Amino acid sequence: MEITPLGDSALIVRVNENFEPAPEETLNVVLATQRRLEAAQLPGVIELAPAYTTVALFYDPASAVEAGAPAEDLFGWYKERIGTALRSVAGVADPGRAQAKRKHAIEIPVCYETEFAPDLEDIARHARVRQKEVIELHSGAEYHVHCVGFTAGFPFLGGLPSQLATPRRSTPRKEIPAGSVGIGGAQTGIYPVKSPGGWNIIGRTPLRLFDPQKNPPALLRAGDRVRFRAVTREEFQAMK
Repeated sequence: MEITPLGDSALIVRVNENFEPAPEETLNVVLATQRRLEAAQLPGVIELAPAYTTVALFYDPASAVEAGAPAEDLFGWYKERIGTALRSVAGVADPGRAQAKRKHAIEIPVCYETEFAPDLEDIARHARVRQKEVIELHSGAEYHVHCVGFTAGFPFLGGLPSQLATPRRSTPRKEIPAGSVGIGGAQTGIYPVKSPGGWNIIGRTPLRLFDPQKNPPALLRAGDRVRFRAVTREEFQAMK
């Protein structure tokens, strides 16, 4: 466990050095760490953001000082309390507990038709399979959301079949339509809003992954299980 500052109003709790050797175990420990910090209700904490091997803790300095933190060493004050919280609340080393709290896999319909999948052919060529096999492999796997970021509600999904792992595009596109499903390296993800991007686009979902009018606004969060379901163009339009 390593705790390091992140600017003047945040810090990083690193729970593991490397993600790749044991992605599921690392995800479980990250989520358990997040829950323990939530349970500690540390003064001034604004948000806890889990990522692949870390939990970021964002805080309001003024609120921390009001709670008794020394203005000259907010980081040290939080570091001490985080250490106490992670030692005093049971469950951080219990992967089964983290796994048990997850809901059933969330189904995401995806249309892999040509107009929604400009890079499907490139992925098939890189994987040395037919485009149909790319779709079958991609929609046949189960994924886990390891973190959410880049743009509002963008899920980084682990569990992509290794055969489909493909480097990001050498030249990013200036505009990716909302709902686009892409592959970037060993991950797959979904663009919730229109934005630039360099991932290889192989389909599109009609679902809205980010809605600021809802609470929570993001459809997916770290720890969720996800499966993709291939749909026809007609089904896609009907769901829109």
